Amino acid sequence: MILLRGGSQALELLLVQRTPDARFMGGFWVFPGGAVDAHEGEGDEAHRLAAVRELEEEASVSGIAPADLVKFSRWITPAAVKIRFDTHFFLAPAPADAAPVVDGSEIVDLVWHTPQSALDAYGREELPLVFPTIKHLEQFSAFESADALIEHAAEQTVEPVEPRILMEGEVARVLLPGEPGYD
Repeated sequence: MILLRGGSQALELLLVQRTPDARFMGGFWVFPGGAVDAHEGEGDEAHRLAAVRELEEEASVSGIAPADLVKFSRWITPAAVKIRFDTHFFLAPAPADAAPVVDGSEIVDLVWHTPQSALDAYGREELPLVFPTIKHLEQFSAFESADALIEHAAEQTVEPVEPRILMEGEVARVLLPGEPGYD
């Protein structure tokens, strides 16, 4: 769930820090989220239910209807990675009364950032980020406001992004669809 605030005036998004004890991505800053629970079903509706539930569990933000989420992207972990995910990212404006709170279990901190300020903090090694989060932030930097980003995303068709890992000697390079060498 990519929670946005700023309306037509600005663009800030909520990042949460996963507990360092997490089995996967411990200590990294990410968008709130998690797995679909069995009772939520399958498909798009289940992903929307899970996104809303996870935001409430991790950051105590409620009042967002699953049907109101705007799908932004879908990332599938490369086959070469042991722990694989098929992750759907949704945008939603923060409710006016949203006051995120750290759950102290799954997440240990949270912060609102502009896309560029998050990237700058990452560049200074103050904010550990994972590849998909960095790529989302880079895309978001092109938008002046939360409303403009949501409007743009609502007009797009989401195609899965499945990065590939290219080994160059002992150095791994991540390739995205459309980049030279991907196909």
